[in-house]
Amino acid sequence: MGSVRAKRTLRIGVDVGGTNTDAVLLDLDAVHQPTRGVIAFHKTPTTSPNVSDGIEAAVGNVLQQGADRISEISCLIVGTTHFLNAVIERDSRRLSKVAVIRLSRSYTKDIPPFSDFPPVLASLLHGYHGYIDGGLHIDGSQEAPIIEEQVLKQCESIERLGIKAVVISGIFSPIDQHFHQEAQVRSIMQRRLPDVDIVCSSEISNIGLLERENASILNAAIMKFARRTIQGFRAAMKRLGLDCTLFISQNDGTVINSFAAAKLPIKTFSSGPVNSMRGAAYLGLGQSGSQGEERTSTIVIDVGGTTTDCGVLLPSGFPRAASAYVTVAGVTMNFPMPQLESIGLGGGSIVREHDAEVSIGPDSVGYQLTDKSRVFGGDVLTTTDIAAANGLDIGDPRRVGDITTELIQRVHARTKKMLERVIDRLKLTPAPLPVLLVGGGSVVCPLELEGVSQVVVPKFHDVANAVGAAISRVCGSVDAIYSIADVALSEVLEDAKTQAVASAVAGGAEPSTVTVVEIDTLPIPYVSGQIRVLVKAVGDLSIDYVAESKQLVDEEDIVVEAASDAVEDPSATFKEEPTRSKFDFDAYRPTVKQNPDTGIHEWIVSETDLEWLSVGCYILGCAGGGSPKAEFLKLRDQIRAGSIVRIIDSSSLSQDALIYWGGMMGSPAVSIERLNSSECITAVADLMEYLGHRSFDAVMGLEIGGANGLEPLLIGSSHAFDRPVIDADWMGRAYPTYWQTTLAVHESGQLTPCAIASGDGKTIIMTKSPDDEIVDRALRASCSEMGSRVGMAAKPTTTDRVRSYGVINTLSLSWRIGRTVARAQQESTIHTIAEQIIDEVGGPITAKVLFRGKITAVERRIFKGHSYGEITIAQAQTDEEEQEHDAPAVAEGGVLKIPFKNENIYAKHIAEDGTEKYLATVPDLISVLDTQSGCALGVPEFRYGLLVTVLGITCSPRWSDTKRGLEYGGPEAFGYKVDYKPLGVFVEPKSVVLEYAT
Repeated sequence: MGSVRAKRTLRIGVDVGGTNTDAVLLDLDAVHQPTRGVIAFHKTPTTSPNVSDGIEAAVGNVLQQGADRISEISCLIVGTTHFLNAVIERDSRRLSKVAVIRLSRSYTKDIPPFSDFPPVLASLLHGYHGYIDGGLHIDGSQEAPIIEEQVLKQCESIERLGIKAVVISGIFSPIDQHFHQEAQVRSIMQRRLPDVDIVCSSEISNIGLLERENASILNAAIMKFARRTIQGFRAAMKRLGLDCTLFISQNDGTVINSFAAAKLPIKTFSSGPVNSMRGAAYLGLGQSGSQGEERTSTIVIDVGGTTTDCGVLLPSGFPRAASAYVTVAGVTMNFPMPQLESIGLGGGSIVREHDAEVSIGPDSVGYQLTDKSRVFGGDVLTTTDIAAANGLDIGDPRRVGDITTELIQRVHARTKKMLERVIDRLKLTPAPLPVLLVGGGSVVCPLELEGVSQVVVPKFHDVANAVGAAISRVCGSVDAIYSIADVALSEVLEDAKTQAVASAVAGGAEPSTVTVVEIDTLPIPYVSGQIRVLVKAVGDLSIDYVAESKQLVDEEDIVVEAASDAVEDPSATFKEEPTRSKFDFDAYRPTVKQNPDTGIHEWIVSETDLEWLSVGCYILGCAGGGSPKAEFLKLRDQIRAGSIVRIIDSSSLSQDALIYWGGMMGSPAVSIERLNSSECITAVADLMEYLGHRSFDAVMGLEIGGANGLEPLLIGSSHAFDRPVIDADWMGRAYPTYWQTTLAVHESGQLTPCAIASGDGKTIIMTKSPDDEIVDRALRASCSEMGSRVGMAAKPTTTDRVRSYGVINTLSLSWRIGRTVARAQQESTIHTIAEQIIDEVGGPITAKVLFRGKITAVERRIFKGHSYGEITIAQAQTDEEEQEHDAPAVAEGGVLKIPFKNENIYAKHIAEDGTEKYLATVPDLISVLDTQSGCALGVPEFRYGLLVTVLGITCSPRWSDTKRGLEYGGPEAFGYKVDYKPLGVFVEPKSVVLEYAT
């Protein structure tokens, strides 16, 4: 008889941390036993610079403990923060220079690649950037075809600079199903530059060019290092006699085979903390890794040698996702990551005494704990020394015998306070929650904490991260644009689900265990017949899966490259960002100067002012207007280059002033792909030419909400027309249509003539109109044919109209709101940000907290180019609410419904007994704030699970004091037969110019 192949029910899980490398041997057939199937475990210091040595040592140890069961091992799963650390530490030995090639003939040049990177990281990674024809429109048509000669010319520059990592970034590349432009360019480049790593942005993330490109740059920068590292892992496996598949764990608690991970290392950035959380739940809550069931949200505290990572496990057993704003090493990305809070507390944290005070960290002896801490014979006092002095059986207790009881108590109290603060930031209710305490450094933590129902230290807690790696599952996902013009939506969803399941199986999932866990559909504004579909399927890792075998790099290259990493001081190449000390909000004064030529006081906008204006504009956008980020970056770069941006008070306008005004029109989905700023400037220039104006006196904004709040600053910048911007606009918020302005409310016929420009050579001028409403409809129809995004310049207006009909001092209001958010973020008072904003805009008579809770449903649809839909916000459960607030919400319990048409229309509360009440309606402002950051959420960012605070602000009487104002801007304008009841009393914002004039 032939030999029977051993049943492969064993897995090895490994986690490579900054201090220790942990390994476990797990038996999947014994998960219900008290040991949870853990056969063997081992912890060893992480080796530097070659981490594979530490892996080999840890895995070799558990294999020895597992005796002769090596043939039963189905896979080795490694979780590592090694790739992330290379970025955070700005390590030039592990990061490659990157060239970025943008595909677009007419757009994106106003915000070059790396604009959103911290300066030190940008200088380290920015190798080159160039532009070639290409790019798509939002409907999938080509902006321009790829020209091979242009690609080859860029290849010459890249080759001349010796750059070995390239990112190809095309406008709307994620929806490119017909031309495959990024793939075309890659194919040409690979023939010309065969030894260069090339990353297509569409394979990294989705819509949002700058954020997608940022993620692609980080991925490209570490590909060579990732390939080298993973090959080192495989070489270690070979030396250990392991013939199983190597997997790398990902950010969401699932796995990817090592060959795919070498191409997409960014997917592993947060795998370490996620593994700890998953492993903690598996060990401490008695849940199986495959079922992932958990009865309540649980806080997991993972204490390492240097830092403590804290997160929340949801009932699904997977981590709570981060808020809508995700940054890694200071770089903003649209890439899914778990929400984590980290503090400088670990087993190697250095303890210092300062008179009556004691400090812990944030610096640490890290992996040198057994050399430098006192209990092991060193001379550095660490938290481990304090724990040893308090009775922990570690090292030589005689070496810490001089540590006093008083010092032990003070360190204990400080540690307790540090943990309680981070728990408070994670908790969403004052009610106590259970805490799972894991990690090798957890021995330094107290077991009694305020606001905690119980602290559970599970068996094998110090290797929970390795256990989490071992129990990882496999995910398959689809994120694609489908045409539903001739196909039923149900068929599209079935196709997407089938693809997601097939992707999971191809990635190693056992087919019988795969289930679809997430389905979402997102309409695309201004594009009829297409829809974005997101589907996620998850299954158990098959014990028979074997990844495709291919060599990552030559073994000889591994030896040479690894040797080149061996420097004496591993931190030698670490580059700190310039330290930014705490900002003195009370001392800061915006620069307001008297113009010597005109005698007018002008507010000269600084970079700080611009940051605050940007945040405030989005909050006043009421979920509409589009994100101001692109406009902020353009203006920031202009200011850094020496351009001047001026704001004036409306009272300083001369009686005969000629005032141009306008803003962007179109889809937010286009705005986050195109990064151009010339559309409005072109529209103004073309309208000036049509009207015969050689110049004008000032510029004013269409709306203060969202990106359009900053648009007049771009027009007025010395980089463009060099004209002052009036501290006012025609809405005092954001509205979806051009005619919904206070100017149109109080006087008809003031919208034409007007011009719209696409930024790629197309301009339309509308000369006359019988009524105001048709102007918007006509322009919006043209806008759709011009790429669904245009700049608009309206009929120039007069000083009398600005003062009589405009909403005054709205730039000042945005600045004050943004300053309030920045102060709250610095002072860690985000939990009361709504109350602080209320104080800034006029107090409780003007604004109110309407509701607090979590988004539980998001419905979207597109009709005639506008984004319609509704969000449902449920009162958070007892384990999900935010910490205590200074003021109660207007309504509590039940749910809040907020329908939107680009902007939020009303807030209707539905109590548990079914009673309904309108808490606020347009034209009053209804803003949804991200509870975790204090910043606004726009319609594109609405998603299930986000914790939000709903803020209501009373509108300007320009809207509410007349019947026509309510017809244009009230519920009736949106088709709702709801009576408008003022939220409160309007308080006119205080002018920054007048307050700070010298």
